[in-house]
Amino acid sequence: MLLLKHFARGCPPAPRRAAPLWPSVWPHARGQTAGLKRFSTAEASVRTGAPGSPRERCLTMATVNPHVKAVEYAVRGPIVTRAGDLERALRQGQNQSFTEVIKANIGDAHAMGQQPITFLRQVVALCCFPELLESPSFPDDAKQRAQRILQDCGGQSLGSYSASQGVECIRRDIADYITHRDQGVPSDWNNIYLTTGASDGIMSILKLIVSGQGSSRTGVMIPIPQYPLYSAAISELEAVHINYYLDEDHCWALDIEELQRAYLTAKQQCQPRVLCIINPGNPTGRTLGFMLFLYYIYFIFVYQDNVYALDCRFHSFKKVLYEMGPEYFNNVELASFHSTSKGYTGECGFRGGYMEVLNMDPQVEAQLVKLLSVRLCPPVPGQAAMDVIVNPPKVHEPSYAQFTKEKNSVLDVLAHKAMLTERILNSVPGIKCNPVQGAMYAFPQIFIPPRAIQESRSLAPDMLYCLKLLEETGICVVPGSGFGQREGTFHFRMTILPSPEKLEVLLGQLKEFHLRFLEEYSQQEPQIPRTAHDQHRETSEQPA
Repeated sequence: MLLLKHFARGCPPAPRRAAPLWPSVWPHARGQTAGLKRFSTAEASVRTGAPGSPRERCLTMATVNPHVKAVEYAVRGPIVTRAGDLERALRQGQNQSFTEVIKANIGDAHAMGQQPITFLRQVVALCCFPELLESPSFPDDAKQRAQRILQDCGGQSLGSYSASQGVECIRRDIADYITHRDQGVPSDWNNIYLTTGASDGIMSILKLIVSGQGSSRTGVMIPIPQYPLYSAAISELEAVHINYYLDEDHCWALDIEELQRAYLTAKQQCQPRVLCIINPGNPTGRTLGFMLFLYYIYFIFVYQDNVYALDCRFHSFKKVLYEMGPEYFNNVELASFHSTSKGYTGECGFRGGYMEVLNMDPQVEAQLVKLLSVRLCPPVPGQAAMDVIVNPPKVHEPSYAQFTKEKNSVLDVLAHKAMLTERILNSVPGIKCNPVQGAMYAFPQIFIPPRAIQESRSLAPDMLYCLKLLEETGICVVPGSGFGQREGTFHFRMTILPSPEKLEVLLGQLKEFHLRFLEEYSQQEPQIPRTAHDQHRETSEQPA
């Protein structure tokens, strides 16, 4: 049996005594001791082993939860582990063919050098250390927000638990933000739940909805390529993966016929109950247009901040639902998520987030609150950070000018890096990169010669590519196989978060590596390397 120890801070374990205490502490258990005494000496030796021999472990790979073993999370997988090894080797003075490891595998903005937004840090600092409210170094609008948050905290301290749904004034601010974002579409603060990042909210909703056995088991429709959180959560909860493929030839667009194909095929083995949409796309960087929202919502009904591209703007599903009329707005069950980690703030470490849940059955909503109460509450400092994002300085407030300057600077630099990444990658033979319209990632398709595919053996070919890239250049990216991709195509995901100067160096080194890789594996293949995208395009352009 595995013993779980949970000692509260300030409560040390009881001192060891010669005689066992439990029969005297729990009198009702005394009658069970006779049963314990019936264990024979032979049985005891099997369980404990001979004196001095190692005890047989209760938790082994044979006994661990099989659904945990099925979980895969490529963003922090073996390539990242190897990158850490190489970093330690460099610090110890070992010679490598590069001077630093560039971790372009994860969207951690501050780790890549992005500076925090001053106003957000001021408000959180004031909440954490209220004595600073007397300091003239902090602007009045930051002090007012901090005081308002603290008044809603137990004991006016950020160190207290909040309600399981979150601090009430922050939930109200989020509802006001959503109403303003959606140009007047109403948001009820009672439908807002603060979460530990967006991931916590997504897991909570999936836990609530996954049920059934066999053909009635819950199926979850996810876009391919997708963020590995979804596939990992589906595996952990033993739900059924339903993949629908985005159209790479049309900038990762939705193909409504593909959506229908995936649904109808899955209906034969499970009960599709969840449709997942990621907007802007991760890893694709695709931003959904208005008509794609209509397709998604129509499909659902029948079957039950950081956007860079000049011709794109963010649409919320809720707003499109509202514009489609009461039949849709009052019936489609929708859960949407946001967090402090992405966008212009990039505050990943605060683990702040929220979800808005629409049209949930009141009795089911009570079950959701119960589920959330098990984890007590999300980190309250993260809730405070989330409040600043939805309640930034107003035009008439003293922090507005600096806040706007910092926000626009971050977004302008991201837009520049998105275009730089697309341009350089598309200049490399055998690489095709769609426009990065939003988010902070590029997901280029790469040509991998047949000889490299054969050599990869048990590895996915793009895993071999990414490992060799890391070993030769110190650049850490994630193979496309970790996100899902059409058979016969290969990709990698990289962030565009390094500074423009470092990003340009990274892309230059990646270009040189790719050309060496093609030369190494294409010596007996004189044809010009082409991606699957190029081959499809040439086929489609041939006259009938």
